Order: sequence, then structure tokens, then C-alpha cells
Amino acid sequence: MNFWRYKMDHVIFWVATVGFHMFTKINLIDAAGFDQFALEVVIRNGLLALLIYVNLLVLIPKYAQQKKIIAYAFLLFTALGLYVFLKNAHDVYLYAYVLGDESRSSLFYSTYYNFSIAIFYLAFSVALALSKAWYFQRELIRKMEVEKLSSELEYLKAQINPHFVFNSINTIYFQIDKQNTHARESLSAFSEMLRYQLYECNGHEIPIEKEIIYLENYVELQRIRKDENYNISFIVDDNLKGFTISPLLLIPFVENAFKHVSHYPHKNQVRIAIGKHQNNLKFSVLNTKENKTATKGHAGIGLKNAKRRLELLYKDRHQLVIDDAPDSYEVNLSLQIS
Repeated sequence: MNFWRYKMDHVIFWVATVGFHMFTKINLIDAAGFDQFALEVVIRNGLLALLIYVNLLVLIPKYAQQKKIIAYAFLLFTALGLYVFLKNAHDVYLYAYVLGDESRSSLFYSTYYNFSIAIFYLAFSVALALSKAWYFQRELIRKMEVEKLSSELEYLKAQINPHFVFNSINTIYFQIDKQNTHARESLSAFSEMLRYQLYECNGHEIPIEKEIIYLENYVELQRIRKDENYNISFIVDDNLKGFTISPLLLIPFVENAFKHVSHYPHKNQVRIAIGKHQNNLKFSVLNTKENKTATKGHAGIGLKNAKRRLELLYKDRHQLVIDDAPDSYEVNLSLQIS
């Protein structure tokens, strides 16, 4: 991985390209002097580098990958034409004026050669970029498979008999006095949360409506535990429906907020908001905290796992911003959805 991290593929490519070009033009040192030889190497490879990186860093991401094929083709051939024009102009200067070869005084003399060189290196650079992307994609799939197997193993180790759990919950539920509605409602909410985790979160994705119900049950349980000194709000947009997300993706951020909320006699707040804007899920969680709370106190294993899942499942399709202020901690997540 260090090979890619330090751009060694780019270094090797340009060392080979510039080295081969220098070898083919070495006769210019005797014919026109070292200055003209160096100028030829710099201009040709500088223009070539500009063409290649404009294609890789601008044209392909913004046009080809966005399926704007006509615009991509037009801009690519424009860039090719500009490369050929500038290289032809330098060839006229070098061969016609410096070396005195009148047969090469035409601006179009080297067009076919320069165009062929540009096409070759463009194709070669794109092939290398695709090979690199394939390698990273293969590594990502391998990591996801390994982590999935590891997660499944840990799940099997930790799993208890669900029938025993639900039978026990039902027994406790009916033992609670019917007048104690709060206790019954709390136990019922906990039962639904457990049922969701055990039975409905086995797939890759879950309807957002079910995930919201799970979060609501969790927030309600927390609301019961807290007293009147806590202002807890959970806002859900009406248009939040009709799509799926990875299960249990949002709960770590909500759990973290309740875990680290301040414990002042007043002004304790947990605010959760979730909505949809165009093709993006907007999710935010804010909690007040005491100034003495260490910043690293929020970076528990739950948050680390959540960030890791986002990188694996929503790579390049999410934006996570965390604002750790002296008296508050806020998480804002934007998730591109289908």
C-alpha cells in the first residue's frame, strides 16, 4: 500500500517516459547544444504531463464518470489539439530555425507524430489508472469480506437464544401491574428494539422507516431515564421514506450523545434531527457537555466502528463532520442514497 501512498507509480511512469525521450533525443546535444536538448525535454514532457493530468483529474471525474460523454470527448480533443499545436510550434522553432531544416518550417509537419504520441500516452495513463482503481476495489472487497466474516463470528459468539429472551420479556411484562403503564411501555419498546436487532438487521440494508422506529424507541427509553433537566428532541422530516440504508448505522451517534451529555442542574440538551434533501440523507446529533469533558472521550469504539462502516459501505458517498466545541458536541452526516 505504501507503493500507492507515495505515488511511486507516477514516479516510475515519468522516470521511464522522460528517460526514453531523452535517449531518443540525445543527438540534439551535438546538433543544437545542451540548452536546446533540455528545452525539448521540458516542453514535450511538461505539455504531456499537463494533458495527462487534466484528463485524469478533471475530465474523467467531472465528465466521463458523470456520463457526460459528448462534453468529455469535445474537451479531450480540444486538449489534444492544444497539445499538438504547442508541440508543433516548438518543433518548427527547434528544427526549422535552430537547426535550419527548411523542410520542417510548416506548422503541420509533425502533427501526425505528435498526435500519435499524445494518444499513446493518454491511453497508457488511463490504463494504469484503471489498473490502480481495480486494485483498490479488489482490496476494498477483500477487507469487507474479512470484516463481514469477523462480525458474523462475533455476532454468533455473543448471540443468546432469542426465544428465551422474548419469552422472559413477555413473562416480566405480564407480571408488571397494569396500572404501571410507563414500565410496560418501556419494556415493550425494549422488546421491539431487541426484535429489530435480532431479526430484521441481518440484510445489507433496511427500510429507513424501520430504522427511524428503532431510533425513536431508543430515544424514548433514554427520555424516561433522564429527568426534567434534560431537553431531548427528536425531529424527523415527513418526507423521510421510500429508501433503504445499512442497518444500525445511525444509532452509535445517538448513543454517544446520551453517553456524554452534560449533567448540570440545567441546560442539558440532546437534539437529533433527520431528514432528506434531494438524494441525500441529512442526520445531525448535538449534545451539551461539560467543559472538563475530554475531547477523546467521545471517540469510543462505537464511533470508530461507525466511521469504519461508512468508509466501507458508503465510500465517496458520505460526508461526516464532527464539531467538538468546549460545551457541545455535534455530529453532521450527509449520506448519498439511492
